[in-house]
Amino acid sequence: MSDRAVAVVRAGALTTVQDLGRGGYAHLGVPRSGALDPAAVGLANRLVGNPGTAAVLETTVDGCALRPRCAVTVAVGGAPCPVRVDGHPAPWGTSVRVGAGSVLEIGAAVRGLRAYVAFGGGIDVEPVLGSRSTDLLSGLGPAPLVSEAVLPLGPGPAVRPPVDAPPWPGPPDALVLRVRFGPRDDWFTAGALRAFATRAYRVSPASNRIGLRLEGPALERAVPGELASEGMVLGAVQVPPDGRPVVFLADHPTTGGYPVVGVVRGADLGAVAQAVPGTPVRFIPVR
Repeated sequence: MSDRAVAVVRAGALTTVQDLGRGGYAHLGVPRSGALDPAAVGLANRLVGNPGTAAVLETTVDGCALRPRCAVTVAVGGAPCPVRVDGHPAPWGTSVRVGAGSVLEIGAAVRGLRAYVAFGGGIDVEPVLGSRSTDLLSGLGPAPLVSEAVLPLGPGPAVRPPVDAPPWPGPPDALVLRVRFGPRDDWFTAGALRAFATRAYRVSPASNRIGLRLEGPALERAVPGELASEGMVLGAVQVPPDGRPVVFLADHPTTGGYPVVGVVRGADLGAVAQAVPGTPVRFIPVR
């Protein structure tokens, strides 16, 4: 393998390769996948001179440790976390040069959940259906990182990356999600729809890249029985039999048989990537 590569020293709880996803294949049962916080990916890539579509690493909760085989420019962003190079503190949220053979440590998130690690040249694993993203639901793309794995890097950027520290949005203290009712809001009682639009929920520890699971008032059904399986979209708020809403995220299934009470605006979903368990959630109906 070329020296333009990075070896995994510590994989962490869940570290995956992500880019902006593989849209356009839902008719084949393939989710979009991709980074849960695409704005953070774009900013991290800009800091190392990559195009916004370059693949990065998405870590969850406790970070990871990596050893580049070549000197490379790196940026760590997303959830604020300690960064060290060979045991010495390094900056978070801006670019830093890491020498060949040095150990880059991304520590546990201080706030939020997911940090993003961009390397100059991007993670250059083989694309699947036009994307390098790991899809936890379908199994497409590279497997989640394990210790001693080696990931290839693309050619270094021709343009020198900016040396600055741009403002990063902080992890949310609360989620406010704009939602458009439908297509199956008529399957719920008027009281359930009022509760959905006015009561507070909390992020459940059972949330993952597939869906944001919520704790709070159960939504009472007005229509009993089963719904024929139908297409699902990013941001769909599906309501399983226990009545607690689930907001579908990047690795969501492309079809489902539980009614969808509404769909969250895509612009609001990036903040979900950093919402820790217990974070308050409110839904704001919009047209």
